[in-house]
Amino acid sequence: MTRTATPTRPVSVLAVAGSDPSGGAGIQADLKTVAAHGGYGMSAITALTAQNTQGVRAVHVPPASFLREQLDALSDDVRIDAVKIGMLGTAEVVDVVADWLARQAPRYVVLDPVMVSQSGHRLLPADAVSALRDRLLECADVVTPNLPELADLLRCAEATCWQDALTQGRELARRHQVHVLVKGGHLGGPLSPDALVDADGTVHELRGHRVATPHTHGTGCTLSTAVATLRPSRPSWYEAVRDAKAWLAGAIEAGAGLEIGQGAGPVDHLHDTVPSSGRSFTTQAWDATAAVRAAIDDLPFVQALADGTLPEPVFAEYLRQDGLYLQQYARALATLAALAPDADQQLWWAQSAQQALAVERQLHESWVDVPDADPALDVPAASAACTAYTSYLLAVAQRGDYAELLAAVLPCFWVYADVGERLLERTRDQPDHPYRRWIDQYGDTAFAARTIEAREMADRAAACSGPATRARMLEAFGTATRYEWMFWDAPWQGVHWPV
Repeated sequence: MTRTATPTRPVSVLAVAGSDPSGGAGIQADLKTVAAHGGYGMSAITALTAQNTQGVRAVHVPPASFLREQLDALSDDVRIDAVKIGMLGTAEVVDVVADWLARQAPRYVVLDPVMVSQSGHRLLPADAVSALRDRLLECADVVTPNLPELADLLRCAEATCWQDALTQGRELARRHQVHVLVKGGHLGGPLSPDALVDADGTVHELRGHRVATPHTHGTGCTLSTAVATLRPSRPSWYEAVRDAKAWLAGAIEAGAGLEIGQGAGPVDHLHDTVPSSGRSFTTQAWDATAAVRAAIDDLPFVQALADGTLPEPVFAEYLRQDGLYLQQYARALATLAALAPDADQQLWWAQSAQQALAVERQLHESWVDVPDADPALDVPAASAACTAYTSYLLAVAQRGDYAELLAAVLPCFWVYADVGERLLERTRDQPDHPYRRWIDQYGDTAFAARTIEAREMADRAAACSGPATRARMLEAFGTATRYEWMFWDAPWQGVHWPV
């Protein structure tokens, strides 16, 4: 049964884990992650480590009885909405945590079975692994092993391909009736897939591209804590994992800017907490293109379209070029659907691609309604502006960056909705306006609503991205908006229009 909660106060999250003096992993990373998501973080320390970005030098595990004192002190006094369990150190520590969980029964429990550090240092002896397998898995809602840890939990060889990893995830989920977050970070290649496997074996895959950076210290700790922090405000574990993964991708990308250590540096947990501008991506993008959008408004094509004096052959040429444009735009939208990080956005962009093709067909059929249209132009040549614009969109699509491509396709929604809204207001009392159908189509409230949805997705993508990606998004939005200006002016200027 799906458990939901809509807290009106900050989520309080307890991290039961070891300490990392370099600040990139363990308790230090956990508390930063909780804070980055607006929660209130608490900690019960299981172990002390001497480590830095280059590796673990020593581990000290305090008496398990002291951990019990920490846990009891917290649960006797403090409300705990979610628990994240990380490094435990010994079998005795595992038993203390398992006993406390059994007594307290926290609503949401995420277990990150920290057994081997990123540098290859084994952090959990064999008897502790057995205790974790036998006792803690039964207390957790979600377990987040990397591939070596997943193999250890199943007592089998480490998966070397994604399908084998999913098979192992299903088996662990079945044995212990727990959600398993299968992580493909240890696999090679340009992709970094993850998947949430439900206890019944259902697999929810989450696509992702590998960020080319060595700064990945503490990513396992950070991801599991983000999932625990987000779950109380998300309707399911899938949504919590989806949003945590997207946020972590931005933190990894921004990690290089911290310049911490000489080895595998940490991620930037606060990469999107305080944006430098204090404004959303779409607000920045819209403001940055104000001059270009004003130029679009002043185009003779737009002014003549508004007052109904636009020559019909010019409008016919615009329709032809728009039909050609929409064919390629639909390809870009289909690519966006393939790159989307979750099923809802995949479906939204796939439907948008289908709608673009439907509009293209309607435009083609509407040529017969334009008296001066030349039937010989049923298969027109693309104008220089159309070719340049669509070539740019397809080039961005080929780069395979979801956030950047979303920013590139957004002006085709937003500029049309903006112009359409004002043209509709200007011509509302003219039912016989010669371009009534076109104005009604782009001034329509349904189109405006879809534009708002696209903008919201762009803001979410930007919030989950690092500075470099956000900069590319702003550049893509600006470039596509300039192409919109070129495209709208081309029919008026004709073949002599300079791209």
